[in-house]
Order: sequence, then C-alpha cells, then structure tokens
Amino acid sequence: MEKVRIALIGSGRAGMIHARNFAGRVSFCTLTAVCDAFPEAAVAAAKELGVERYETDYEKIISDENIDAVVIATPTKYHCEIAVKAAKAGKHILCEKPMAMTVDECDLMYRTAKECGVVLQIGFMRRFDASFIAAKKMVDEGKIGDVVMVRSNTRGPSIPKPWMYDISKSNGPLAEVNSHDIDTLRWFTGSDFKTVYATAGNFRCPDAKNEFPDFYDNVTLNAKFENGCLGIIDGAQGVLYGYDARCEILGTKGCIYLGNTKENSVTLCTSDMQKSEEYVNSWRNLFTDAYLAEDRDFVETILEGREPKVNGYDGKMAVLTVNAGNLSIKENKVVEINKDSIFVR
Repeated sequence: MEKVRIALIGSGRAGMIHARNFAGRVSFCTLTAVCDAFPEAAVAAAKELGVERYETDYEKIISDENIDAVVIATPTKYHCEIAVKAAKAGKHILCEKPMAMTVDECDLMYRTAKECGVVLQIGFMRRFDASFIAAKKMVDEGKIGDVVMVRSNTRGPSIPKPWMYDISKSNGPLAEVNSHDIDTLRWFTGSDFKTVYATAGNFRCPDAKNEFPDFYDNVTLNAKFENGCLGIIDGAQGVLYGYDARCEILGTKGCIYLGNTKENSVTLCTSDMQKSEEYVNSWRNLFTDAYLAEDRDFVETILEGREPKVNGYDGKMAVLTVNAGNLSIKENKVVEINKDSIFVR
C-alpha cells in the first residue's frame, strides 16, 4: 500500500500536534513538508519534525504533485482560501476548527472539495476521544433513555491573544474556544440547532475594552434543537486554574458525565484535612490520544475512499451557530437558525 504524502500548513500549537503524529505515529503516511508564513517558525518546525523541506508560501505546497494531502492549521480567516486552492489542486484536506469565518466560505469549501473528489475533514477531535465515543454508544443504545439536554463547557487557562480581540476577525471565543462544544451538542443530540440565546462579558482582558468593547472572554449559550432537545454551553478564556472541558448528557432515564480534569490520577490528602489534585493545564495533554485517532482516521479515509466521520457540513453548522451566538450577544435577543441563515426573533 502506498503512503499518503502529507504537508503541514501552519505550524502553531494545533498544527504541530498533527505534524508530530504524521511524522511518526500514523501508519501509511509520511510528512514531507511544513509551511509557515514566518520563516523562523517554518525552520523550527522542520527541524523538530525531521523534515527537510520547509516553505513560507503555501501555494508552493499546493502546486507540488508529490504531495497528496494538507493539514490546514492557520488562523481561521485563511482557511477558505487555502482549502479551495488545495482542493482544486487535488489535495485531500484536514482543516482545523473553526472551519471558516462565514457560512458562505464553508459552502464554498465543501462544494469545491466535492466537485474535485477530495476528502475534507474538520478537526473536531473530541469525536475521536475514547470516552466521548463510549458515551455516544451509550446514547445510541438507549442507556439513558431519550436525550433531553446536553451541557458542555470549555474553559482555557491562557489569556486570549490580542488578534482575538476583534470579533469581526476572530469570531470570538464562541469560535476559538466553544466550536468543540457546539459540535459536541450536535453529535449527542443528533440534531441541528434551532434557536440560541447567548450572553457574554469581558472580565479578564482590560486591555481590550477601549478599542474592542464587543470582545468577551466569558460566554453562556442556551439552545433548543430541531428535535426538541435543549442545550447549554459555557465558555471562558484566561481562567488560569487549568484546562476544563466537561460534558453532561441528561436523558429521560439517566445521565452521562464526561470530562477528566486531573493531570494524573494522584490525589493528595494532608493532615490539615485538605485535598489537592493537579489540574490539566492544556487541551494538548487532555486530548492527545484523540488527536492521534483523528489523524489516523484521516489517512484511512483517504486510502479507503470513504466520507470522513466529521465532514464539511459539521464544520458549517458549527460556524453558523457561532455566528448566531455572536448576533444574539450583540442584539440581546433569541436568534433562530436554519440550514443557511440566521435571523433575530
């Protein structure tokens, strides 16, 4: 069996997780090149990964006939442009979340990939996490009866980067942090969002308040789904105490709790009757195995010629929900969603 030749475009944190997997942890593939707009980053990534070729212009990667697939892990605003060109060049695509900035961009990416006969997989790695998969199996088997409500939270320890302050360019924490929660709710309810109502505030980023008064680092989103299920999302940046990703699936006959907040399984109890545990400090630690399973599935999808488990429609519906949530925050009203648009109730 021939190996899939993969190139990385964007050598930030998420990109390097994928690249390390493709460089030696995934069978039937080889990492052939890395690309980053910043020369220092491109050189450093190539050196760490043991890859001879590095570029600063992604079009050189896309035009290379000796590359079969690309991982797109650049800032979100570049995803559509790169993905469309990659698809037209016959390259399979693993695109990190968020898929794009707008629904129109998602549609263009999805349509182009279909027309060109290439795989377009979106990076929702929680669907490949063993505990999430086990929970989905329980839901599908009716272990908790009918799903009534799904609640999911993601809270990150680090202060947002300054480029995130402009919601028009970043789509805010709902995109950067809570895209995974949005996809989690869709997956466990088996339905698309119908209405959302979101509220938000900036509690930890005083530097953003004057120039970007719309920026928020804390958000809650209440939702109703097309099948009647309810949903709750809680997101935050800069919480400092650790990386906190948990989920609760409530049914008519039971409940499932998901989420490991411990860095390890050790709990310390002392003579002053205090208990302490080491909190997970990064999503990179918590979902290591999920990223590896996701990357393996990407290669298998290409070799088997099948539809990816997380496709362009999944990515589009997450972006649509992000945009609806941001509109709800701005208008302080319930926002309704259909397959292609959002509108204030």
